[in-house]
Amino acid sequence: MSFQPNPGDELIINGTAYVVGRHPAAPGLAYAQAGRQGIVYQLNAKNGAPHEAKALKVFFPKFRIPAMVYQSEHMEAYGDIPGLQVCKRDVLTPERNGSLIAEQPDLLYAVLMPWVHGMTWFDCLTDQRQLEASDSLALARALAGIGSAMEQKGLAHCDLSAPNVMLPFFSEVELPQGTSAVELVDVEQMYSTKMDRPDALLAGSPGYAAHRTVHSGLWSAYADRFAGAIIIGEMLGWSDRVVVDKAWGESYFDQHEMQTPCERYFILRKSLESRWGSKVVELFSRAWDSQDLSSCPTFGEWLVVLNAVTEQEIPVEAIEPEPAATETIESAAVSGLSSEAASSLSAPAPLKTEQAALLNQAALEQGERGVTDKLFRQARDLEQQNKPAAALEVYRSLYHFVEDGSPLHVEVSAAITGLEEQLNPKTPEQPEKSKAWYRSKAFIVTTAAAVVLLAAGIPAVNILADQSSQRQIEAAKQEEAAKAAKAAEEKLAAEQEAAQKLLTEKQRQEAEQQAKQQVLAAQKQQEEQKRQQALIDQQVKYEAYLAQKEQNKQAAAKLAKQKAYDQQAKYEKYLALKKEQEARAAQEETARKAAAEAEQKLKESMHARNKENVLQLISLYNKAYASQEGGSAAKAKSFAKRFRTLYDSNPSYYRSVGEVGYRASSIYNFLGDTNFRLPKI
Repeated sequence: MSFQPNPGDELIINGTAYVVGRHPAAPGLAYAQAGRQGIVYQLNAKNGAPHEAKALKVFFPKFRIPAMVYQSEHMEAYGDIPGLQVCKRDVLTPERNGSLIAEQPDLLYAVLMPWVHGMTWFDCLTDQRQLEASDSLALARALAGIGSAMEQKGLAHCDLSAPNVMLPFFSEVELPQGTSAVELVDVEQMYSTKMDRPDALLAGSPGYAAHRTVHSGLWSAYADRFAGAIIIGEMLGWSDRVVVDKAWGESYFDQHEMQTPCERYFILRKSLESRWGSKVVELFSRAWDSQDLSSCPTFGEWLVVLNAVTEQEIPVEAIEPEPAATETIESAAVSGLSSEAASSLSAPAPLKTEQAALLNQAALEQGERGVTDKLFRQARDLEQQNKPAAALEVYRSLYHFVEDGSPLHVEVSAAITGLEEQLNPKTPEQPEKSKAWYRSKAFIVTTAAAVVLLAAGIPAVNILADQSSQRQIEAAKQEEAAKAAKAAEEKLAAEQEAAQKLLTEKQRQEAEQQAKQQVLAAQKQQEEQKRQQALIDQQVKYEAYLAQKEQNKQAAAKLAKQKAYDQQAKYEKYLALKKEQEARAAQEETARKAAAEAEQKLKESMHARNKENVLQLISLYNKAYASQEGGSAAKAKSFAKRFRTLYDSNPSYYRSVGEVGYRASSIYNFLGDTNFRLPKI
């Protein structure tokens, strides 16, 4: 495209003066983002606040469609829906913006709309940025709310994917009160009963398209349900480091894994169930196992379930401790355990890294015995103050810090069991769940004698139990751990086998049902064909009569017109000869001008492509730097190689633009030595 604005250039659109924004990573270049259908430039009003910036979307020639005006007029009504502010758009037309389009022809049918601040969900995925549990829930609720509001109005985005989901929730620009935490962009393919079907339909984005519909275009009221379920699952799972580390790359799932019983599906499913509950897993599984888009859960169902998650049900690391226990937990935090160890002990997930650091510092300053004594006394005090929830958290912290098999270890285990039963009493209708090893009746009976040995009182934690009893406890613990691990493996295998059987059975039933429907349809079609044939025979006879009558009439008219045609043909032959001579002369003149214009366009095209490549080089460098900082050397090296390939295509030009030459030098150093740390530019 010939439209290549520089930062600071002024554009007057509909009577308002705008200035082209500067790219935050390259001040010498315009702030632009390339998409499937065009390039979006940031425009700042001269007298406006930062959050009032506009986005000017300049379409590639293929997508400059006049019907965009009609489409935008209908979209205007949807701009008040939270998350769809980009529907408030103006289309640049020859009638209203003729002078501007005359100067910049590429702006024909360009769209002016609000600029959405913040990162995309794609950026969050590729940066492997783990979220707080409360943030995960807030984003998932916001997306479900947007989808529910759209469904109620018969709308669908039709290209829901990570790059098209913006997160003003993480914006560094101060936004007005009530701004949606999530915004959808690239709405040109939006479905509505009031809009015309696009000429070219998108088949969905890899990692978010159901494999059963990926080869056919998406344009229906159900188009967002499957992709929406995947993104909501990603948002909820992104507070779990295990899920974040297992991600494929630009999305959590690889496209080839969609709707198959793959490892990533079971990891995410297990995380959703343990952190957010069975109802969330049920909705996600319905979408994953669905045979068509209409079978997926609605966004309204997602919103009801997510709104039902109370503050107490948010995973432990995302909840602020009770005021009475805050000082206790912060002064003696627990050193982190692995997720597998925490699961096997039926204890809460490891506390934050900062808290673990505080605990290590406290242990070094006061000594291990001082910390355990202090925690135990504080837990007892909280029990006496009738604060069982706070006391349980302190006991759990102390549990990880005492020596296995010691008398204090036994006492803490018994206290945890008692408080959990007090806070979560079992109802007669509910079957008793399997207990962790430190809650089992056999273990409590076995260690009852050791509890009696606490003769020196609670603070005397250095009294050891009898060595033979200790060996029995250790053996029992190891046996229970082995059984638990084996049971977990068997359960996972059973779930995978059950899922595969269920999928196979569904496919078989659908095939049988489809075969029956085909037989009935064939029979009905044969009967209808016989009935239609009788009507056709009568109609054929009547049409033959009419055809013969019309043929006779046309023959008479043809004869009368033939003479007039002959005279007209001679005159047209004369005109054609004259026109041919004029066209030959004009063609020669046009060829000369075309050659000159082609040469000029080639130069302009090369200059534009070089400027676009500069943006790409900066983006690849930033991704390589972010991947290295995130600990993913393989991704960093992949981005670095792509940088080098693009840079080597025209190094003499790129070396002269800003800091690109410095970035290239750093990339070459990194590819030569992977231990080289890329500087932040």
